[in-house]
Amino acid sequence: MKKIILAAAVVTAAVSCGGRDSAIGEKVASYAPVTLDSPLYETLSDNDKKIVSLFRQAGEIMDGLFWKQTFGDKAEMEAVCDPDAREYAMINYGPWDRLDDNKPFIEGYGVKPLGCRYYPEDMSAQEFAEFGDPDKNSLYTVLRRDENGNLKCVWYRDEYKEDLDKVCALLEEAASLTDNSGLRTYLTERVKAFRTDDYLASDMAWMDMKDCNMDIVIGPIENYDDKLNEAKASYECFILLKDEEKSANLAKYVSMLPTLQTMLPCPPEYKTFVPGTSSDLNVYDAIFYAGDCNSGSKTIAINLPNDERVHAAKGARRLQLYNSMMAKFDKILLPAGEILIDRQQRAHLSPDAFFWNVTFHEVAHGLGVKQTVNGLGSVDDAMGAEKTTWEEAKADILGLFMVCKLIEMGEIEGITKEDALTTFIAGLVRSVRFGSASSHGKANMMCYNFMQENGAFTRNEDGTMHIDFSKALEAVDSWAELILTVQATGNAGFAAQYSSEHARVTDELAEDIAKVNGAGIPRDIRFEFAH
Repeated sequence: MKKIILAAAVVTAAVSCGGRDSAIGEKVASYAPVTLDSPLYETLSDNDKKIVSLFRQAGEIMDGLFWKQTFGDKAEMEAVCDPDAREYAMINYGPWDRLDDNKPFIEGYGVKPLGCRYYPEDMSAQEFAEFGDPDKNSLYTVLRRDENGNLKCVWYRDEYKEDLDKVCALLEEAASLTDNSGLRTYLTERVKAFRTDDYLASDMAWMDMKDCNMDIVIGPIENYDDKLNEAKASYECFILLKDEEKSANLAKYVSMLPTLQTMLPCPPEYKTFVPGTSSDLNVYDAIFYAGDCNSGSKTIAINLPNDERVHAAKGARRLQLYNSMMAKFDKILLPAGEILIDRQQRAHLSPDAFFWNVTFHEVAHGLGVKQTVNGLGSVDDAMGAEKTTWEEAKADILGLFMVCKLIEMGEIEGITKEDALTTFIAGLVRSVRFGSASSHGKANMMCYNFMQENGAFTRNEDGTMHIDFSKALEAVDSWAELILTVQATGNAGFAAQYSSEHARVTDELAEDIAKVNGAGIPRDIRFEFAH
């Protein structure tokens, strides 16, 4: 298979050398360039800047590992002669457009394998089902073939050992330089995790890292890239600088999490989970992205760890990436909203509302239902392939629900419920442009269609949306209750049927997308790193 792919790449390169593909050039231009920097960097000591440099080197190795996981040999894409096609491949980590349902955009490449490089491409569903190794569903194994052609599990620590040894050496050096005990403990435990594929202790240590002015999120974390089983974790890295002033303003909300859980619009038996109050809710500027988080659409907030054992013991950390968030608002959401929303309601488009909506999206991941109420086990296990789409839908709508409730309670000031609702609805079209290959995109398609079907907005003669704020609030409650009910009962069959019917682009949504695209508004951003 490798030789076939290489041959296709060589042919493509030869064709591309004959001239640029203007359509690919437009795709590249649909990602607005952003220089990722922060004034917080200049407040770092020289020693801290050395640590950041070591983090950057480790992150670049993570980037290479993600290339291996999602595509294979990055050099194949670097060999493409058309500079636009090559640049777009760098954005997408391969020849498949992540914001266009993973369609190939370089000649010679077919459909993207659902299992990327986490599984043999010739593995059948039956073969996987009959493979008896319990480690086959681990986040930290790849499936390979032995000398007899049979499936075998290989742990990440063995599959990627050479690169991981380099990462461990860099993190050990950083640990020796820092005078922050929390960071030192986390880095030390993370090194152990890379060598054992047991991340619990390092996740716990990361939760305890409360007073550090910098942070690094590094490792195999999310499983969105595995479209076959949503079972394999992808390598990524963020390097972050903490905004102490903005973070202090969020501190009070952590203690409110158990109360917010009781306010959810669903039956009491669906909200018995008590979220931990050791959770962090802080604001950072990002200065580096690598791997999964840098592919296609860019992450603007983090809710980690994913391990429910950590959630039960300590909660989670919610990290708002302020500079990245504001870049998306300025370059995408605001200009899109000015096209989509009723002229009289455009004043409700607000960067502060966007910040709060995104912030409580991340909070919402830690609320709701964790275990089914009918004996089907965890929500994740019961929901199967639908788990990430419905979890993202839950976080979207519960985030908006909580923002509106907190505005009512006087706990969020400076914005109105109308600001939150208007900014959210305009943001649905922004996120839908991520496409149905993205769990976030599918979740937003379902939400857009639900809101429209329930009268949250209607159309003016000029096609702009007029929001009925009363009906929008009712739709928020009813959509949230539906999602929580599906998760609580583990009704994966209903979830699959519903998403197949509603996670789609209707004629009205297609018109909205066409308006935004026709105005040349970027679909997302891409980074140039200052440090």
